[in-house]
Amino acid sequence: MRTRSLLTLTAAVSAFALAAVSPASAADNVLTTGSAGGDAVVDGATLTASLASGTTATLYSSATGTSGITCSESTFTATVEDGGNPAAPGTASESLDAHTFSSCTSNVVGVLGVTSITVNNLPYTTSVNSDGTVTVTPASGSTIQTTLVLRTLLGSISCVYQAASLTGTASNTDNSITFTNQQFTRSSGSSLCFSSGYWTAKYAPVTTGGAAVFVN
Repeated sequence: MRTRSLLTLTAAVSAFALAAVSPASAADNVLTTGSAGGDAVVDGATLTASLASGTTATLYSSATGTSGITCSESTFTATVEDGGNPAAPGTASESLDAHTFSSCTSNVVGVLGVTSITVNNLPYTTSVNSDGTVTVTPASGSTIQTTLVLRTLLGSISCVYQAASLTGTASNTDNSITFTNQQFTRSSGSSLCFSSGYWTAKYAPVTTGGAAVFVN
C-alpha cells in the first residue's frame, strides 16, 4: 500500500514538473503568432503592415470633413524591443522604425498635387496593451512630426504637422491596427496648409515573418 502511495506521489510530482516546462502551460505573451495564445513573437522580430485592403489613409482638415490629403498606399515597419513582449496581460514595446505614404492626392483648393509625405523624428516607441490599445510616442525631447510637400499654383510648399502622441486600436479579428481622427497641429507652412490635420488609417494584417500577429 505504501509502495503504491509512493508511486502515485512520484507520478504526480513528475507530471507537475513536466507541466512547469511545457510550452502549453506557459503564460501567453502579449504578442503571438498563429493564434491568440500561440507562439510568442521573439525579441528583435520585425513587424510590418500595409493599409487594409480597400482602405486609404487620410489627413483631413477637420474630424468630420473630407477636405485634405488621401493616400492609397502606406506601410509601417516596427521592431520588438529586447524584453518587449512580456507575459499577458501586459504591454508590449516596439520601435517604429519606418512609416511611409505614397500615391497621395489632395482636394484642397489651390493645391495641384502631393509631392511627398515624410514621417520625421523616427524611431518612435509603440506600446501595445493587452486590451488592444496602441500608443505611439516620440523619443524624449522630440515630437511626432510629418512633413507634406505640396504643389500649388504658387509653387512648391511644405506643411509640417506635429502631435504629442497617437492612439490606435488593435483587433484580432483581422490582425489590424486602426487610427481614427488622430489630431496633428501645423507647426509651420503657408496658409494653404490647414491649421489642424486629422489622420485616419487602418493597417492589416500586421505580420512577422509572414505570420499574422495577435494581441493577448
